Amino acid sequence: MQTVLTLMRELSIQCNMTLHQSEIMNFLKEEHYDIAVVDAFNPCAMLVTEKLGLPFIAFFPTIMANAYRIGMPSPLSYSPLFQTQLTDQMDFYGRLRNTLTFFVSLVILKKMDSLFDGVIKEHFPVDSRPNIPDLHLKAELWLYNVDFTLEFPRPLLPHVQYIGGLLAKPVKPISQELEDFISESGDAGFIVVTLGSMFSSLPLAEFIKEMNGGFAQIKQKVIWSYQRSKWPQEVEIAPNVKIMDWVSQNDLLGHPKLRLFVTHGGMNSLMEAVYHGVPVLGIPLLGDQKENMVRVKAKQMGTYILPGQLKADNFAGTIQHIIENKSYKTSAMKLQAIRRSQPFPPDQQLLRWVEHIIQSGGGGHLHPYSYKLPWYQYWLLDVILFLSSSSSPWSSTSL
Repeated sequence: MQTVLTLMRELSIQCNMTLHQSEIMNFLKEEHYDIAVVDAFNPCAMLVTEKLGLPFIAFFPTIMANAYRIGMPSPLSYSPLFQTQLTDQMDFYGRLRNTLTFFVSLVILKKMDSLFDGVIKEHFPVDSRPNIPDLHLKAELWLYNVDFTLEFPRPLLPHVQYIGGLLAKPVKPISQELEDFISESGDAGFIVVTLGSMFSSLPLAEFIKEMNGGFAQIKQKVIWSYQRSKWPQEVEIAPNVKIMDWVSQNDLLGHPKLRLFVTHGGMNSLMEAVYHGVPVLGIPLLGDQKENMVRVKAKQMGTYILPGQLKADNFAGTIQHIIENKSYKTSAMKLQAIRRSQPFPPDQQLLRWVEHIIQSGGGGHLHPYSYKLPWYQYWLLDVILFLSSSSSPWSSTSL
């Protein structure tokens, strides 16, 4: 959580700089937009729309990590909170952990929001200063980059929609160079490895050495997205590995000879894997990636290895286990069928909901009245106090 707070502190500094860009802010005001669609992970996006006086639709890039903030019903008995690494099937200690995490998260959220207090005081007049919690409730519509193929089932409010899988699409032919490389694998097939845009810029020589050593022990060919200029000079690339600065991930995931996808566990990558019915081996590095991989494992579509536990032998063994155990492929194909048979593709769903919000003049008709209730009424504390009071009619009724 300290990492999250550090990130939010940096975002608040950037936000102050953004709101000081008067030329850009004035330009945006003069355009008279109908609505804004913002990345709601960064609170600054909501502050910018508030400064512009624009209604906004909030897009969240991953699982519902902020359910409490948007007033979402979240029974702690089966709705795992972010950072717990729990599934929806919790034993007593899991429910206890989930409950304690909820109370700790209230403190963390308050601390996160306070990091933007200075920005709000500097850029908004005293009589109209917004606060971050209220801005979360002000969104006309909430869109989440996830899907129930991976996310655990849970109650949703009318103005909350899942639209994960926007990047997944039918495959296009890959280059002849790659086809020739893949054909050399024979029936063994090949593996695709992409670990996110930031991975190759990190000093991870020992980690790369272990991964490369694991790939050298398997019979599959490996196509690995990694900047050659960043490759550690002391590590000799395994003979079955092809390093490329960039790969067409979606097209490779749909190739008939693909056997496994090794990924950091970003949601876009996982939704592409679901679309193509591909088993997954995750190496979660940061952010939401471990939580995402918990869901992949719970859905029996794959498993994961934490970076600090990855060694060449256990890496190679896990790869062989997933490929040889056909249950992973069977689960992946089942999730693919669920994903592809949904009534509307995610891009159509996104378009229709945004059009609906604009044409209906906002999403107020979708917002529950709970947004206006004081917290003690929401949790029925006044009713509980009345029923438990010694002066209540229940306590004076003779049996």
